[in-house]
Amino acid sequence: MQTRRNMMFRTGGGLLLGSMLATLGWRAGAAEKYEIMHTDAEWKQRLNPTQYAILRQEATERPFSSPLDHEKRAGTFFCAGCDLAAFSSKSKFDSGTGWPSFWQPLPNAIATRSDSTLGMTRTEVHCRRCGGHLGHVFDDGPKPTGLRYCMNGAVLTFKPEV
Repeated sequence: MQTRRNMMFRTGGGLLLGSMLATLGWRAGAAEKYEIMHTDAEWKQRLNPTQYAILRQEATERPFSSPLDHEKRAGTFFCAGCDLAAFSSKSKFDSGTGWPSFWQPLPNAIATRSDSTLGMTRTEVHCRRCGGHLGHVFDDGPKPTGLRYCMNGAVLTFKPEV
């Protein structure tokens, strides 16, 4: 029988293990090959500390902290790790969650994998070209896809249409 104490112990242990692995530089899919690959030291030089924590260690920015959550102009959102076009403003919507949300990515922009951290199973979204962690996708979005790509704005750059 699952008790509250057991659940707290398992969750705490999982968070501790995840924190230790992240500190050691391990991340899910680290052995995968991508078109753009850098050493850990090179990523640290190329990215600011927040971008590094999110893209390379699968951290999450604080909700409502990204100016891109309120970006309303027509344009394209790019991966900050490799500048791959990832999302169009045409699929952006206000999910009220505090993170930039989209109902679909651009073609051939992202890949997904199962993420079982924090005691739940979610679908992680990462850049298909550099492997950087962008966020997660959920099945509570608007039509036509019914999906909500909940992205970390700190690891996206925006270029408005001209």
